[in-house]
Amino acid sequence: MLGSLKAILKTTTVDEVVRCHPMPGTADAKDESSVDDSAYSQSYTRHLERRLRALETEKQILQAERSRLEKETQTLRTELEKLRQSPLITATITEMLEDGRAIVKSSTGPNFVVHVASSIPKDKLQPGALVALNQRSFAITQELPPSRDPIIRAMEIEEAPNVSYQDIGGLLDQLREIRETVELPLLKPELFEQVGIEPPKGVLLTGKPGTGKTLCARAVAHETNATFIRVIGSELVQKFIGEGARLVREIFMLAKEKAPAIIFVDELDAVGSHRLDIATSGDREVQRTLMQLLSELDGFESRGQVAVLGATNRPDILDPALLRPGRFDRIIEFPLPDDASRREIFKIHIRGMNIDSAVDFNQLLSATQGRTGADIKTMCTEAGMFAIRDNRTCVTQEDFRKAISKVQERGLGDHAPSSIYC
Repeated sequence: MLGSLKAILKTTTVDEVVRCHPMPGTADAKDESSVDDSAYSQSYTRHLERRLRALETEKQILQAERSRLEKETQTLRTELEKLRQSPLITATITEMLEDGRAIVKSSTGPNFVVHVASSIPKDKLQPGALVALNQRSFAITQELPPSRDPIIRAMEIEEAPNVSYQDIGGLLDQLREIRETVELPLLKPELFEQVGIEPPKGVLLTGKPGTGKTLCARAVAHETNATFIRVIGSELVQKFIGEGARLVREIFMLAKEKAPAIIFVDELDAVGSHRLDIATSGDREVQRTLMQLLSELDGFESRGQVAVLGATNRPDILDPALLRPGRFDRIIEFPLPDDASRREIFKIHIRGMNIDSAVDFNQLLSATQGRTGADIKTMCTEAGMFAIRDNRTCVTQEDFRKAISKVQERGLGDHAPSSIYC
């Protein structure tokens, strides 16, 4: 019996071994080998697919880089061709002939009868237009934009000043008249059409220096979306004959092109003073400039949506032809500020200052009787400077008293007081 048990155990052990570890050449061994080959094939296939996708992505990147380099090469070739071209000659068209040719006056001096390139529309070639000529055949190859004096370009204000109507103390009547004359025709022109009147084209601001004429003009430039062109009267006085008149003409041309526009002529008395019978050559040139200004203000051609603001502190010396209606329809006088206006001006200039609570503004108003808004601004600045001198961050009543005394001493006597510089 013991022998039979040993035989059973021996047989069982062999079968289990056979089942767990198939012998080579058997069917189980072949199945396991085929499974391993299939798994390896799938893994290798996935590896190839990932590699293919990576190569396709790299191909797209290289194609994009190639396109960029080709465009850059084409751009450089075009730029090189432009650099190799001969320069062109500028000229001005004086007359267009019936056969399509044009008579031009070149920048070198002589006149030429030249052909026009077919790519240029004939309706754009008018007498006075600026064109470019080929250096060999003198044919018109390009239409050029009208030339602008750099001085004229500098007069146009690109960024609006940071002064609004809230920064102006008093002058309620003056601001209302300016807004009626300048803003309403630009913002609501239909109102004037319904009433049946033409809006005023010119406003003259007069008053003592420092009363707020230029400040109001800056506020108008800030509040309106129109093109603002600022001109100083002395800039129109030129050395050579006809230069001042040309500047005036180009200023109004620029304003018409960029309408709606506002032209602000500050210190108008520099060019608009009385015309004299006996004058030097310089005076006669100023008079030519004035006559061009008079023609532009009220000439044969309509100005369109172009308003003119003038400012002067010497209206008594202006030429009568400049003051008549049709040129400056409204003359607005800027008086010295009264008590209420001075209080508003003080509030505007001290709203950012660190003021002692004991400051009595009634005393400040009584001490600044007859002073302008510019004087009050200077007084506030000087009061702050006195506080800084004493190494303090709060402005007191004594600082304002010293500042008012210092500003009031200006202009007394033949020489400036020594306290101005201390």
